[in-house]
Amino acid sequence: MSGPPTFFDRLLWRVNFLPRDSALRFQPQIAAVIFGFHLLALLACIPWLFDWSAVALVPIGMYLFGTLGINIGFHRLLTHRGFECPRWLECALTVLGVCCREGTPLSWVAIHRMHHQHSDDPPDPHTPKASFFWSHVGWFLVYDPAVWSINTYDRYVRDLLRDRFIKKMEKPRTQKRVQLAQLAVFLTLGAIVGAVVHETWLGALQMSLSWLVWGVFVRTVVVWHVTWSVNSLTHMWGYRNYNTHDDSRNNIFVGLVSNGEGWHNNHHAQPRAAAHGHKWWEFDLSFVTIWVLEKLGLAWDVVRPKPRADATSGAESGAESGSATPAVPAAAAPAEVAVVAAPPVPAGPGSVA
Repeated sequence: MSGPPTFFDRLLWRVNFLPRDSALRFQPQIAAVIFGFHLLALLACIPWLFDWSAVALVPIGMYLFGTLGINIGFHRLLTHRGFECPRWLECALTVLGVCCREGTPLSWVAIHRMHHQHSDDPPDPHTPKASFFWSHVGWFLVYDPAVWSINTYDRYVRDLLRDRFIKKMEKPRTQKRVQLAQLAVFLTLGAIVGAVVHETWLGALQMSLSWLVWGVFVRTVVVWHVTWSVNSLTHMWGYRNYNTHDDSRNNIFVGLVSNGEGWHNNHHAQPRAAAHGHKWWEFDLSFVTIWVLEKLGLAWDVVRPKPRADATSGAESGAESGSATPAVPAAAAPAEVAVVAAPPVPAGPGSVA
């Protein structure tokens, strides 16, 4: 929330991280959460908390929460409506996304739509033209009244404001319950497995805490940095299949570790396409999952990439970008945009673009 400058704001003025006497304000609460989770993830370095079953929870969790929750749920479904699915599945994917602590569904979708409309222009919330650090993590450590405003909800995510379940996910009490349930699940399952394997209460305790550290803290931090890398790395390094108006790139490293989100130039050329990999070598596990859901009858109206000529034309003219937003009344939102939250302070560490 904007207000009188604090010690941190003045310090950031001195190092030229924030413009002097601007309305931008450093958010110590958000910084504390991020720093705290990184410290908790370092508990994985304690030998007593090492267990191969716990380590395996990191890639499993990256798929379950990062790919299903963020890539498919928040991004390709809620933001771009690249496909449709049963209501229960949409709600489940949304909850998995909330478990990643990347903000509320509304704030995530709003920021992403805003990024698409203003990609790498000054209004872009996280363009790396400001700096790599800003695009990777700095932008959500700062409260910008031009971004974190209730008015942007009405402008850019009016379609989701009509959804009672999505609005329920905005409530701090609901989010706390989701996070506590996540902790309880990993602690309980770890204790059960530990008790069965080691047949001692100490073994159950060790496995329980190990699963918590690796399955929640380490996995959350890894998913964060994968998400943030889409904002930063894929607008700095990589190759381009399409002549888009921005600096989006297809980054091989990010494309692989993010299960498809790193084919970012493809995505900016055709935002609504559920498939981000447009070449045979651009493996997109997120779309493979959507394809499997489609074969099982759990996904339909899947938006596939257009022929290259049409896609390039659309990217250059902005037509494709404009079509990327789900059907919303014309007054509700310009094409492919959006930004933030009902609360004046972001509810999580950041969103992908």
